[in-house]
Amino acid sequence: QLQAFGGGLVQPGGFLTLSCATSGFIFDDYAIAWFRQAPGKEREGVACVGSSGERKYYADTAKGRFTVSRNNPKNTAALQMDSLQPADTAVYYCAARAGSLYPTIRNADYWGQGTQVTVSS
Repeated sequence: QLQAFGGGLVQPGGFLTLSCATSGFIFDDYAIAWFRQAPGKEREGVACVGSSGERKYYADTAKGRFTVSRNNPKNTAALQMDSLQPADTAVYYCAARAGSLYPTIRNADYWGQGTQVTVSS
């Protein structure tokens, strides 16, 4: 019911936009979060957006470089990533949680399969 896509190989300083396509639930009722997991590291939160799109949260590593958004009529969310660095290399996941609280690693109703982002020259 969630599928993240749009990953790929990008050079340092480059940009990518990830998309999260959803189905099977009332998208407007769910907050969306993006997570990432680098090899050998724990999964971490990157950015969140509330159900209406007005509330947003960014992890420190994403502030100023990433922009989270959603398109409720199309049941999609996006993560625009600029100024990418090798440290951003990870598998990126989107997750959904019903209500006003953001999804967390332990509290998400739906998880999408990840998409690989590799930042390398």
